[in-house]
Amino acid sequence: MNKTPPSHHPRLRLGIDVGGTNTDAVLMDGDRVVAWHKVSTGARITDAIVAAAGAVLEQGGAVAGDIFAVMLGTTQFTNAVIERRRLNRVAVLRLAAPATTAVPPMTDWPEDLRAVVGGDYYFLHGGLEFDGREISPLDEAELSAAARKIRDQGIDAVAITSVFSPLDAEMEHRAEAILRRELPAAAITLSHRIGRIGLLERENAAILNAALSGLAGVVLGAFSQAIDDLGLAAPLYISQNDGTLMTAAHAARYPVLTFASGPTNSMRGAAVLSGLNDALVVDVGGTTTDIGLLLDGFPREAAMTVEVGGVRTNFRMPDLLALGLGGGSLVRDGGARIGPDSVGFELQQRALVFGGDTLTMSDIAVAGGQMNLGDGEEVAGLENVDAALNQAVEMVARALERVRPSAASLPVILVGGGAPVLGGSHIAGGEIVRPGHGQVANAIGASIAMVGGECDRIFSLDGISRDQAVAAAREEARAQAVEAGADAATVRVVEMDEIPLSYLPGNATRLRVKVVGDLDGGGQ
Repeated sequence: MNKTPPSHHPRLRLGIDVGGTNTDAVLMDGDRVVAWHKVSTGARITDAIVAAAGAVLEQGGAVAGDIFAVMLGTTQFTNAVIERRRLNRVAVLRLAAPATTAVPPMTDWPEDLRAVVGGDYYFLHGGLEFDGREISPLDEAELSAAARKIRDQGIDAVAITSVFSPLDAEMEHRAEAILRRELPAAAITLSHRIGRIGLLERENAAILNAALSGLAGVVLGAFSQAIDDLGLAAPLYISQNDGTLMTAAHAARYPVLTFASGPTNSMRGAAVLSGLNDALVVDVGGTTTDIGLLLDGFPREAAMTVEVGGVRTNFRMPDLLALGLGGGSLVRDGGARIGPDSVGFELQQRALVFGGDTLTMSDIAVAGGQMNLGDGEEVAGLENVDAALNQAVEMVARALERVRPSAASLPVILVGGGAPVLGGSHIAGGEIVRPGHGQVANAIGASIAMVGGECDRIFSLDGISRDQAVAAAREEARAQAVEAGADAATVRVVEMDEIPLSYLPGNATRLRVKVVGDLDGGGQ
């Protein structure tokens, strides 16, 4: 725990990060940490949030009315995919027949993940050619028959993908409306709302989102209940993987947008805490270690294809490399094999230092004198400690070489609650920086995040000028940000892409505009 006397401020921010092992909370006055607290997540997420947030409110001498907004980041959904747990069985509808049938959905998925999500898929008529012409008309009877089969199998999560739906999403919307007649309570994901042009990667993202639909309801419900239990009237925002915020309701519909939001928050928090704008960041949690490159204070963006749990996706995410290494990672073979499985939130029941029977990296760190946790006598005389510590450093060093942009040395900012498992002052030639409050960098990054809005549309320039199209795209993105809670006066464009689509009629161009702004009334 840490406490800094707060200055009088009626608009404090409460940042919370719910990880698989620990839940962290910080009370922020601008960029200044007023108080922080860390607890074990446990089986009941609500209890962990209330305990961590309640502690920082008490330490900071704050009351409910002092809190302007609650920003919450979570690795719950990423961990569910990595660990292959708490996922829905999904029915996949691909609108493209008779095209695309040679490569079924989930063909390139890891076998264990496909077994959990299920191999239920349907090739149905529909889809578009690259120039907007129909591959085949949508068949309503065919869709209704598929919906009845899905209902009879007891599947309540569906992913719909139509070929080239980012150009024209009408078929996906029509398919959803038809399915609703037979499956009124199903969680239906439309691929164009998540991914981009590439069919298989976009389909993969939609399937993962559908697979997380049940967990999303439970997790977001627990988040909202915890805020109510704390007596807070402040709005709740959830961190997205692009470093901006979204409403809890939006996150419940699109949980995949939280993928990598935890390490993104940690990287932003690492930049603020260290004062470094260009560095490598190593965020060691309870289950995974995430490594990324910080450029001008923000994570480097990934290329079009990003793997999550071994599945290729194509929605926008930071360029991160995830390792199955964390404080709760299991250690085997005399320290030669670490993870990827982890005891997760059961660390305090299963780790040796807490009287359990499972050797974890936290036990290794305590035995090596790098972490003060539990009862050190439980691991006194533990063998192969140096071998495990060296293996952990070697795992990170190899990963850093893959992320490093050039041979030039960059400082390595080490953050996260599991950071003590990495000792020493250098890793692979880079000086290690361990900033103060680094163990809660994720919650700090969440608390300073801004509200975003985005427009990604295809415009025909036959009827309007390019300037008019750009202005319309900017206004749509701005309106989304303001609706999400941004202060209209602070909204600004941070990214704009323009792609002429010469193969489409009507002098078409694709415009993508992204804007960010401060929370309304919360600018510091």
